[in-house]
Amino acid sequence: MNFPSVAIVILNYNGKNFLEKFLPSVLASTYPNKRIIVADNASADDSVAYLCGNFGEVEIIVLDKNYGFAGGYNEALKQVKSDYYILLNSDVEVTPGWVEDMVTLMEADKTIAACQPKILSYQNRNLFEYAGACGGWIDAFGYPFARGRVFDSCETDKGQYDTVAKVFWATGAALCIRSSCFHEMDGFDSYLFAHMEEIDLCWRLQRKGYTIYCCPSSKVYHVGGGTLSKTNSRKAYLNFRNNLIMLLKNLSSGEKIWKLPLRVLLDWVFAVKSLLQGDMKTFSAVFKAHAGVINWMMKKYAYQKLPVKKLTNIHGVYKGSLIWAYFIQKRKHFSEIISLGE
Repeated sequence: MNFPSVAIVILNYNGKNFLEKFLPSVLASTYPNKRIIVADNASADDSVAYLCGNFGEVEIIVLDKNYGFAGGYNEALKQVKSDYYILLNSDVEVTPGWVEDMVTLMEADKTIAACQPKILSYQNRNLFEYAGACGGWIDAFGYPFARGRVFDSCETDKGQYDTVAKVFWATGAALCIRSSCFHEMDGFDSYLFAHMEEIDLCWRLQRKGYTIYCCPSSKVYHVGGGTLSKTNSRKAYLNFRNNLIMLLKNLSSGEKIWKLPLRVLLDWVFAVKSLLQGDMKTFSAVFKAHAGVINWMMKKYAYQKLPVKKLTNIHGVYKGSLIWAYFIQKRKHFSEIISLGE
């Protein structure tokens, strides 16, 4: 049997403890034609020295500064030749056969640009994990969610999403992508730094005619919040800023006219709600994020021009409002929302 080459690339930033804990499971991966590479994003801890002293079989790429998630992978993967890349967070425990199943799926269908495994919580192993669960979707207004996770509600894994499925986005926590597709898209948008960059990449890939999948027979366990916790104001800033930038880049002109003002209004509502709850940091982060979007627009940041495709014509898009379904109709599970119609 022919085994395409796979480079498992872990981007590290001050993650020595995670490497110590989780790298052994990655090294135990049974896929025969693999390389394991740690790209270090100018860590201030002794990650690199630790790797050199304890994991001699792991290749190391040392970057000259912290480029963030998006830029860090872009810089590192310029130096990596392989048929497939698996971009793996340092806080992920993998399971036997996790690589084989994803590669087999993608080898059978050359239109699949990227896929992800089932992502379960490391701390509570029967729950889906926030960062991708069992494959990402998005609603008509750009709010991401996943099979098994809607906003902060993570479902118990009962096998309900165990079928291979086409999705809108695959998680950056464990992203298997054809190297040719990654470079055809010029990689991640490095301006985004971190958060939403994998959704933006998957959206752009689909505008080019590729598809994105989840392969749930491949399973990993993710700690989550390894670099920035979910309550971190910096993370809130990046999420709000990057989501709007992603919409500006990828929505059709007709959609932008009415969807973007509505999204800004919904962000303001969330900001006021945060303020009333005493969360001044999140309140400030939302408005700083909007200022960041204006700065991006004024800089006329260059990005790849791709075929126009209406968002709701792409698979994995809920054509309604996720906020309405979740907060007003109290539908907390993915299946309850999708039953309303794609």
